[in-house]
Amino acid sequence: MSKVLIVGGGAAGMMAGVHAARRGHEVHILEKNEKLGKKLYITGKGRCNVTNNYEVEYLLRAVMSNTKFLYSAFETWDSRDVMEFFEQAGVPLKVERGGRVFPQSDHSSDIIKALERELKKAGAQIHLHTEVKEIKEEDGIVKGVVLSDGKFLSGDSVIVATGGLSYQATGSTGDGYRFAKELGHNVTDLEPSLVPLVTAEDYIPKLQGLSLKNVDLTIKCGKKLIYRDRGEMMFTHFGVTGPLILSASARLGKWMKKGECKGYIDLKPALTLEQLDARVLREFEAGKNKQFKNVIGVLFPASLTPVMLELGKIPPEKKIHEISREERLRFEELVKAFPFTITGTGQFKEAIITRGGVAVKEIHPGRMESKKVKNLYFIGEVLDLDAITGGYNLQIAWSTAYLAAQAIR
Repeated sequence: MSKVLIVGGGAAGMMAGVHAARRGHEVHILEKNEKLGKKLYITGKGRCNVTNNYEVEYLLRAVMSNTKFLYSAFETWDSRDVMEFFEQAGVPLKVERGGRVFPQSDHSSDIIKALERELKKAGAQIHLHTEVKEIKEEDGIVKGVVLSDGKFLSGDSVIVATGGLSYQATGSTGDGYRFAKELGHNVTDLEPSLVPLVTAEDYIPKLQGLSLKNVDLTIKCGKKLIYRDRGEMMFTHFGVTGPLILSASARLGKWMKKGECKGYIDLKPALTLEQLDARVLREFEAGKNKQFKNVIGVLFPASLTPVMLELGKIPPEKKIHEISREERLRFEELVKAFPFTITGTGQFKEAIITRGGVAVKEIHPGRMESKKVKNLYFIGEVLDLDAITGGYNLQIAWSTAYLAAQAIR
């Protein structure tokens, strides 16, 4: 069997290492950090959203870039295979809302420990504090890597699993993109994805820290509907964040460059406009001699009420029985479509993943091998592949890693 050098000990690198070693290859994981899985440790707010328990067709719908490229990877090793892998590795899993899969313990460290155990069990060798500076090739065939201390390490195959540019404190500094370019590959434009959104309105910072659950978010750019879903979000001092917002950001990329995008929050998605009107009329009837500001508070969290009063165009002190039907209906429309204007997205330091990467047209989709350099493989986030939140990006890492490990000669 052959000697395999894996550059990067994150999710994709570790998974590739396990499967390559299980096949009898001599595997060396080269990780520049002091430990493996540093970024994996903080994913899912430290809980690690391992994958998504949906069929392949649904998994592919969650992918934002180069979906067709992933057909083979997802069909070969899907979310059920990933779940079985971790269960057999001693990590009981649970499925939550939206098919999200987590370790039962809610500890990402359990996922990392399981991968480390499987690596050692399979005989893979782990080299920490080992930084790769260059990948060497001769006559279109990979020959090994040069380390930061100048030492050359020979290898029959090299797998690049260096991640993207997100969470740079964990070591994701874009080395893989440089390696790819030096070896003649194209790298598409790199942008932060799964990021908070920056908003224009001065009333948004007034809501800083307020979390909303079970709300509907709609985003339109011009007349084009870009995103619609239900879930959780939160207001910040500069805009909005949370699961709904992060997933929406994955769809905004090119549209942000074309002009203004607007977001609308349905604060009462379980009610139709007619049902909401009936609810408001009941509150009005019960407090018809009260001031408007003292009645509508039951509809919203306390911190949201002042902003709703500001935007509702009904004087706060106005008595309920003096409010016209038109005023009431206009206020209800605000409840069903609370607006904000998106002026930008967060930076790489806030991004969960990177949009863009090594051009997939230069990679064999069935084995993740470069079409330009033999025995050179690219897996995970370093590729031009990205998805919305919900475990899909880790599934990309696991599936592409498995494919590369199986393809090594």
